[in-house]
Amino acid sequence: MSTLIDGKAAAARVLAEVQAEVGQLQAQGVEPALAVVLVGDDPASHVYVRNKVLRAGEVGIRSLEYRLPAEASAEAVLEVVAGLNADAAVHGILVQLPLPGHIDEVRVLQAIDPAKDVDGFHSENVGGLSQGRPVLTPCTPAGCMRLLRDTLGDLSGKHAVVVGRSNIVGKPMAALLLAANCSVTVLHSRSIKPEKLCGQADIVIAAVGRPRMIGADWIKPGAVVIDVGINRIDENGRSRLVGDVDFDAVLPVASAITPVPGGVGPMTIALLMRNTVLAARQQTGQALQETR
Repeated sequence: MSTLIDGKAAAARVLAEVQAEVGQLQAQGVEPALAVVLVGDDPASHVYVRNKVLRAGEVGIRSLEYRLPAEASAEAVLEVVAGLNADAAVHGILVQLPLPGHIDEVRVLQAIDPAKDVDGFHSENVGGLSQGRPVLTPCTPAGCMRLLRDTLGDLSGKHAVVVGRSNIVGKPMAALLLAANCSVTVLHSRSIKPEKLCGQADIVIAAVGRPRMIGADWIKPGAVVIDVGINRIDENGRSRLVGDVDFDAVLPVASAITPVPGGVGPMTIALLMRNTVLAARQQTGQALQETR
C-alpha cells in the first residue's frame, strides 16, 4: 500500500519557514510585498487570488490587489505592471492567468521585471532555470521538488518521467529534475508507447490535464507518483476533482502518491510565498537561495 504524500502538511511546513524568514527581513527593515493583478471576472481566478492573499497575510507578506475589468486594454494592464516594476516597495508581481482573450499573455508576462516575476514565467527566468542558475522558479514544479525531496531525500540517479510538456509545469519540471541529477524522460502526445516508457520510472510526474489517464499498468511497482492534474468530472451525479492518475488503481502499486485534492495544490501557493521572500532578498542585496 502506498504512502500518501500530504501536500497540506508539507505546505504548512514551507509556510512556517517563510513566516520565520519574513520576520527576519522585517527585523532588518524589509517588508516583503506581493502585488496581484486580476483582469476580468473568471470565478476560478477570483478564488485563486483570494487564497493567495490569505496565505500572504498569514505569513506576514504585505499584499496588494489590482483589479481591472474584463474589457481593459492590454495597455491598461501593462501600465499597472510598469508602475509595480518601478515601485521599490513591491518585491513580487503576479498577473493572474488566464487573461481575457484580447490580451496577449506573453506580452504581459514579458513586461514584468524578472527580479519580481514570482511566477517564474519570464523568459529570463526560464532560460536561467535551463542553465541551472538560481532564479525564480515556477511554483508548481518547485512544490513538486519539495515533495519529492521530503519523500525520497537525494534524487541523484533516479529515473524520472514527466508526463506533459507545458511551459508552466512539464518543461520547468524536467529542468529541475535534471538539476537534481535525475535521468529525465518527457512524454507528450506524440510519444510512442508512453505507458511502456512511464513504466520504467522511479518517479512519475503527471501533468497532462486528462482525468485518470495514467493507470496501474503505467507505474513500476514502488515508484513515487506526483499527480499535478486537477480535473473536474461528473460521476454518479456528483461533481468531483480527480487527477491525471487513476488514484484507486495506482495506490496499491506506487510506494508513495499525492492525492487530488490535497497533494500538489497547496504547495503551489506555499512556493509562491517562498518566491516572494526570495525576490525580496534579491532586491535588498541578499543572495538568492535555491529552493529545497
